[in-house]
Amino acid sequence: MTGTPVSERSDTTDAPLLDVAGLQIELVTPHGVVRAVDGVDFTVRQGETVTLIGESGSGKSTTAMGVLRLLPDGLAVMSGSVRITGTDVIAEPGAVRRLRGRTVSLVPQDPMTALSPVHTIGRQLGDAVRLRHPELSRAEARERGTELLARVHIPRPETRWKAYPHQFSGGMLQRVLIAVALAAEPRLLVADEPTSALDATVQASVLGLLMELQERTGIGILMITHDLGVARMVSDRIHVMREGRFVESGTAEQIVESPVERYTRDLLAAVPRLGPWDEDGQSPPGGTATGSGSGTGTDIAAQGAAR
Repeated sequence: MTGTPVSERSDTTDAPLLDVAGLQIELVTPHGVVRAVDGVDFTVRQGETVTLIGESGSGKSTTAMGVLRLLPDGLAVMSGSVRITGTDVIAEPGAVRRLRGRTVSLVPQDPMTALSPVHTIGRQLGDAVRLRHPELSRAEARERGTELLARVHIPRPETRWKAYPHQFSGGMLQRVLIAVALAAEPRLLVADEPTSALDATVQASVLGLLMELQERTGIGILMITHDLGVARMVSDRIHVMREGRFVESGTAEQIVESPVERYTRDLLAAVPRLGPWDEDGQSPPGGTATGSGSGTGTDIAAQGAAR
């Protein structure tokens, strides 16, 4: 569950930050039209994390890109309703330009390719700051950007301003991307597989950072992942997606502890779990890593740290 105490969140009667109803997305491919998203409904409110989970090709990332209207024009046909803080970006496609980078921000999937390799971290973060606050001078944007790097726990941020992406680890680059997203001072954050390229220890650190930022700011998060371990750690509600539809929805506890659908149980069974520790390397029967669904990547990191 997210780190924000329920008592600190907005009343549940408040209008949602994101309200998706009957969303359909059809993609035009060389082999014909494919319905990638087939009538999904969900909401994200202030201070909560809602997760879309499913295997590759299930439509979860297409849903996220559709919400942000980032699918290629002419290759994607959308219908239904997507309201971001009350504005329907399907009925008013141009309105999303006023919302992206201000009301809603994206944390993209791969930190190695999301940042320009030929521009410094400071140049890219500074541009994001000035996009939100064009009145700032470059010196003021640098000061604010340095503060953002400190907020996402980049060590010695004032010395990293002129560094290039190749001088950062994957985990630090993911933190930089979160800082870029936060530069917009958004109310809603769309995180598309933000930890898929990271090892278990760094993954836990990035997820902890997102929960810390949510607790501090009350931001709403739409999380996209294929990992039920990640979903269990951060989510208030989970929607399990398959072939463009939600096959099961509920609280994180309901989905993880009492899944109804066979597909959800199969996803849980795919989560690795460490067996008993064996100093001599001779694992007893049943002592190897299994897919019982009772552990997560972050569980594995925690177990390793405890030994």
